[in-house]
Order: sequence, then structure tokens, then C-alpha cells
Amino acid sequence: MADNTDFFVGIAQQALWITALSAAPFLIPALLVGLLLGMVQAATSINEQTLTFVPKLMIVAVVAAVFGGSILVLIVDFTREIYTRIPDLLL
Repeated sequence: MADNTDFFVGIAQQALWITALSAAPFLIPALLVGLLLGMVQAATSINEQTLTFVPKLMIVAVVAAVFGGSILVLIVDFTREIYTRIPDLLL
């Protein structure tokens, strides 16, 4: 029973790590663009909502185009690893 617990804790840790690696390329550039545009808005007193939304949307689209394939490979490899571990769990 302890082996199953260790197995599931390891899978949960790995899943959280894969989630962080998959989300970081989208979140970090969007955060930096939002911070930069927020500073520009504060300095110029322009309070337009679309001024921050559109650049963030474009940055996320560029990141998806550049890193989307590698993120997808990361998720697919993790899923395959989980499915290959299933018979070891049942025995």
C-alpha cells in the first residue's frame, strides 16, 4: 500500500511541475507586458481597458505559436508515462 501512495504522490508532484512548465511561457510574458503597460497608463493617465488587453492577447498568441509545440510534447510525454505506469500499479 505504501508503494501506491508513493506512486500517486510522485504523479501529483510531476503533474504540478508539468502544469507550471506549461503555464509559465504564457503567464510570464503576459505579466511583464501588463506591468509595463500599467506603468505607461499610470504615467500618462490613460485608463483604457483595451490598451492592456490587446497587447497581452497578442503576446499570448506569439508565445503559443513559438512554444506551443514543445508544450504539447511535454504534456503528451507526461500522459504517455502515466499510461505506461498503469500496469505496474495494478500488479
